[in-house]
Amino acid sequence: MTILGIDTSLRSTGYGVLSVQGSRLAMVECGNIRNAPKLPLTGCLKAIHTKIDELINTCRPDVMAIESVIYGKNAGTMLVLGEARGAVLTAAADANLPVYEYEPRRMKKAICGNGLAEKEQIQRMVKTLLGLSELPQNDAADALGLAICHAHSHSLISVDKPI
Repeated sequence: MTILGIDTSLRSTGYGVLSVQGSRLAMVECGNIRNAPKLPLTGCLKAIHTKIDELINTCRPDVMAIESVIYGKNAGTMLVLGEARGAVLTAAADANLPVYEYEPRRMKKAICGNGLAEKEQIQRMVKTLLGLSELPQNDAADALGLAICHAHSHSLISVDKPI
C-alpha cells in the first residue's frame, strides 16, 4: 500500500509518501509546498492543487491521510485553512483517491504515544520509525506522521471510513 499524507496549510503544506509492505514502512518522498507571503490566495490554492495532483499522478498512492479540521479562535485563519484543504481534497476527488482524516492528537499519540507531543518530538519519532538519515521539516514530518497513523490504523480491524 502507498499512502499520501498531507498536513494542510496555505503557506507551507507538508506532504509525505509512505510505502507499506506488511509491517515495513519506508518513506518514498516528502517535502513542503511553499507559497510566498505575497502570493494571492487563489495562487496559493492553485499551487497546492497542482502539486498534490502531481504527487498523485507520480506516486500513485492507494489512499490519502489528511489532518482533520481543528478548531481555532480566529475564524479567518480557519476559513483559509478550509480553503487549502479544499484544494487538496479536490485533487484527491479528481483521482478517485479515498481520503481518511485523523485528528492531530490521534496522530501524535500514534507516533509518540502522547497526544500532546511537540513538533520536535514528532520529527524525531518519524525519523526513527522510518530510519531517515536526517530530521524531516516539521510540516513534512506531520504529513509522514499522518501516513504512519493511517498505516497503523489500517493494519488493525478498523471501522474508519473515507471522508
